[in-house]
Amino acid sequence: AKKYQLPIVLHTREAFEETYELVAAAQDGTLTGVFHCFSGTQEQAQRAVELTFYLGIGGVSTFKNGGLDTILPEINLNNILLETDCPYLAPVPHRGKRNEPAYLPLIARRVAEIKKVAVEEVAEITTRNTRTLFKL
Repeated sequence: AKKYQLPIVLHTREAFEETYELVAAAQDGTLTGVFHCFSGTQEQAQRAVELTFYLGIGGVSTFKNGGLDTILPEINLNNILLETDCPYLAPVPHRGKRNEPAYLPLIARRVAEIKKVAVEEVAEITTRNTRTLFKL
C-alpha cells in the first residue's frame, strides 16, 4: 500500500488492538485507509482517527444496541465514510436481509440523527471523504 500509495481497508472485528499495533508501527505519515465496519469504543475510534484513518460506518449504526449512537457524536464527519458490509449487516428496517448499496441513505439518515445535522451534510462530507481516500 505504501509503495503504490494506496489506502488499506481493515476489517478488525474483535481484533482492533492487534490491528492498531501493526498499523501504528507502520505509520510514517503515508499510510491511510479505513477501519471498515467500525464498531469499537470511543477510545479506539479516536486512536484510529489519530492514525489518519477513516471510520467506516454502516448498518450497525441503525441497530438499537449497536453502540455507535454513543461514539458518533464525538467523531468529526471528516473522519467518517458511509459503507455497507454487503451482503451482511443491513440497516433497520432491512435487518436480517441482504444488504446493498441502495440502503446507504438509511445509514446517512441515522448518522445525521445521531449527530444532529442535516442528512445532506452527512452525504456531502462522507462522499467527499470517500473520494479523497480512494482518489476518485
